[in-house]
Amino acid sequence: MDLGLRGRTAVVTGGSKGIGYAVAKTFLEEGANVWICARKADEVEDAAKRLSPYGPVGAAAADMTVEEDVYRAAEQAFKRFGSLDFWVNNVGASFPKKGEEYGEKEIEQITKVCFFSTIYGTQAAFRYMKDSGGSIVNISSLAARCATVGASTLYGPLKSAVAKLAVSFAGEYAAYGVRVNSVLPGFTATPAVAANISEEYLQRNANDTLLRRVAKPEEIAGPVVFLCSEQASYITGTSLEVSGGRSIVLNPEYSYLKKQGESA
Repeated sequence: MDLGLRGRTAVVTGGSKGIGYAVAKTFLEEGANVWICARKADEVEDAAKRLSPYGPVGAAAADMTVEEDVYRAAEQAFKRFGSLDFWVNNVGASFPKKGEEYGEKEIEQITKVCFFSTIYGTQAAFRYMKDSGGSIVNISSLAARCATVGASTLYGPLKSAVAKLAVSFAGEYAAYGVRVNSVLPGFTATPAVAANISEEYLQRNANDTLLRRVAKPEEIAGPVVFLCSEQASYITGTSLEVSGGRSIVLNPEYSYLKKQGESA
């Protein structure tokens, strides 16, 4: 299936690692030009080098909580490739604390990282898509639907706001041919996550899904890139959950026990 991305340009924020890196790689594999940005210059430059065998890629350090940095990233991508067709808002932070433990500075910081960055990114992208159309995808989280109680309490509400932003901007940008959607990933075993959790914690998360495993970053990247493609041209204002069926039934082990009984 041709996704119609060849020669077009995507900006992926937080593109130096994890889901963002996988999204950038998938865009490149589909023939798109890619611009990645992240806060740390050494990490984003290293990521660009690793991505370069897959296609045309540019990169620069940018703090997506700073409005000027976001607009600069959009301008750099446009100047490098001559167009800006897709934008993926992929910046987030969880701050693993209980609700009562957040201070003013932490509340401000997590709100800027999760929420402000998405607003700035969407605004910057629209400047270049207004005349020619395009697609914007916000990386939200399953936590937008299932609250993280007792750990990273503010993360879910902010990611819910990120998903709702996609709906609001989809309504405002529809007449300009700009589609805006969000993806809600479930537990994803990025290298950083895998290095900092126990096998028991990983398995517990896997057991809560219908598919009995956690996601690989590439399994989130595919749906993100699809939403930017011609094949998704009639999809806008939508939240796509990519969670392996987590927390949608009370007994996710049912089909496995049934199959086990049939084999006995």
